[in-house]
Amino acid sequence: MNITGEALIGGIAEKGSGNSFLAFDPAKMLSMAPAFYTVDKQQIDTACSMAQAAFDPFRACTGEQRAVLLETIGQQIMALGDRLIERAMAETGLLRGRLESERGRTISQLQLFADLLREGSWPDIRIDSALPERQPPRPDLRMQLIGLGPVAVFAASNFPLAFSVAGGDTAAAFAAGCPVVLKVHPAHPGTSELVGRAIVKALQLCGLPAGVFSLLTGTGNEIGQELVRHPAIQAVGFTGSRFGGLALMAVAAARPQPIPVYAEMSSINPLFLFPQALAQRAEEIAKDFVTSLTLGAGQFCTNPGLVLAVDGPDLDRFVKSATQIISGVSPAPMLTPGIAANYQHGVEALADAEEVNTLVKVDVEEGKANPAMFVTSADTFLSRHALQNEVFGPTSLLVVCRDVDQMRAVTEALEGQLTATIQIEEADFEQASALLPVLERKVGRILSNGFPTGVEVATAMVHGGPFPATADGRSTSVGTASIHRFLRPVCYQNLPQALLPVGLRDDNVANIWRRHDGVMGKK
Repeated sequence: MNITGEALIGGIAEKGSGNSFLAFDPAKMLSMAPAFYTVDKQQIDTACSMAQAAFDPFRACTGEQRAVLLETIGQQIMALGDRLIERAMAETGLLRGRLESERGRTISQLQLFADLLREGSWPDIRIDSALPERQPPRPDLRMQLIGLGPVAVFAASNFPLAFSVAGGDTAAAFAAGCPVVLKVHPAHPGTSELVGRAIVKALQLCGLPAGVFSLLTGTGNEIGQELVRHPAIQAVGFTGSRFGGLALMAVAAARPQPIPVYAEMSSINPLFLFPQALAQRAEEIAKDFVTSLTLGAGQFCTNPGLVLAVDGPDLDRFVKSATQIISGVSPAPMLTPGIAANYQHGVEALADAEEVNTLVKVDVEEGKANPAMFVTSADTFLSRHALQNEVFGPTSLLVVCRDVDQMRAVTEALEGQLTATIQIEEADFEQASALLPVLERKVGRILSNGFPTGVEVATAMVHGGPFPATADGRSTSVGTASIHRFLRPVCYQNLPQALLPVGLRDDNVANIWRRHDGVMGKK
């Protein structure tokens, strides 16, 4: 399977007619062949129109058919072998072990949704049986969830596999019966083409419409905006910057028919160090904190970019240990020169901020992430909203509080976050309990005695949070609940059995919960 630089429009490989661009090796600081080309408006329209035409037959497939598709995609990705891993290494600067693990996670996500489809609860079927003797009579009411329609997915820069072409958004959309038109991230176009071709082959093997998937190549904002404007698109999945997410939300809201944008955008993931945890484990916490902070050059949306703790000698121990370890961390390549430049800008903004002190900052190397840590008081943090800005990379800001009450006041002032982590011992439980209601309002995932980097692919996982962590805090982009982003309810009233969807007919709902005159029970 060769990399040609072509887009995949409903399974057909063709070059875009717009400007060309090259992939870039951030470790070697070199461009790589072949050239890729930006698709034009007509190609975007063709991909979206084919997705619209494929929608009804695709959503009419059984859950088993879509489950087999997801598994076949996983098999085709594995069949790419080392070719995929080596290209991803070259395009991202990430290590082999990280990318092999990410490939495994990608396939696990596909299997998770295949299992969900076979388990069968995802349509959320509800039935209110007719009550003809009641006055007024109650009609027969049956409800299920169906796919929204074609979904535009934007691949992420920092996860070339798990949040990209066959990542969580695509897997959830396919499980819901929604075709996908995917915008490749220009940071890893060759990796994306390989995975895109694997999806195309899986569709062919499963005998499904070619319009179920298209892969669009290109640079610049216009291609994404044109995609979101297209009337066939009914929802958007996006992982990236707050600026990019807000721009797509504005386009989606301005359409004649507004559509939902599920955008993961910005999070600094506060880490709370409670007094007894610091007293007992300051050095251990510091070591694990630095590991989390610098993992993958800090290019994780769950990076612990904010630390809150009460002033005192135990916090001093944490700071001493953390800064010593950070000083010994070598700068690592960042995904793109643009990401590296933005990171350096963020670091320098913290270094130059008034009443913010630099605890440690590793020397800068071109295209690499120099780990850093800064400190300020809670009073300063509360008075300067800009200190909440995400710095995408291995940098964290320590906010020193007078007491746990001030720690809570800082928490109340935080924007929405993907995660919050509490380091606690049993003696901290009472104080931590008082903070939990605030965290439940502020974040999507609360961790105890761990670190937020590393998102388990599991049914109960939530990877979301209140704005600006995501555009819609009711949703998640990881876990089986993510399918609900691409579903909507339809009620069928008094339809004859022959006209009902198969899953709602009496002979198929023996084990579905029904409501009989206000009482829930099985048929």
